Amino acid sequence: MPLNVETLFSWSGNLAMIGWLLLLFSPKRWEWVLFAAGIVIPGLLSALYGGLMMAYFAGVDGGGYGSFAAVRALFASDEALLAGWIHYLAFDLAIGAVIAARADASGLTRLIQIPILFFTFMFGPLGFLLFVLTDGGWRAVGGVRGAAQKGATA
Repeated sequence: MPLNVETLFSWSGNLAMIGWLLLLFSPKRWEWVLFAAGIVIPGLLSALYGGLMMAYFAGVDGGGYGSFAAVRALFASDEALLAGWIHYLAFDLAIGAVIAARADASGLTRLIQIPILFFTFMFGPLGFLLFVLTDGGWRAVGGVRGAAQKGATA
C-alpha cells in the first residue's frame, strides 16, 4: 500500500497546531502544557520524521546533503519533502516551547509572547531572533519584577 503523503501532511500539521494553540492561548503555562507542546508532540513528529527518512532517504537517486543539487534531488521525492516539512514542524514547536517557558520565567507578558511565538511558528529562526532580542532587552531593563523590586526599595 503506497504512503499517502497528503494524509500524513494534514495529520502532522494538525498535531503541531494543537501544540501551538496550547502555547499561545493557555491562560497560564501549566507543566502539562509545556510537556505536551515541548516534548510529546515534537517527539511524535520526530518519530514520524525518522520513520520516513529511514524508509525513503536511501531510495532517492542523487539525494543527500553534500551539495545544493543533492538537497534539491532529495526534496524532489514527495516522501522526503514530507519528512523535511515534519522536521520543521517538530523543531519549531520544540523551540517555541523553550521560548514560552523562558519567557514565562523572565516575566514577559502573554501579549509580548504572542507575536514572538507567532513569528517562531511562521518563520522559525526569525521568531527565535525576536525572542533573543526581546528577552535580552527585557532582562537589561530588569523586567516587571525588577521594576517592582526597585519601587519597593525606594
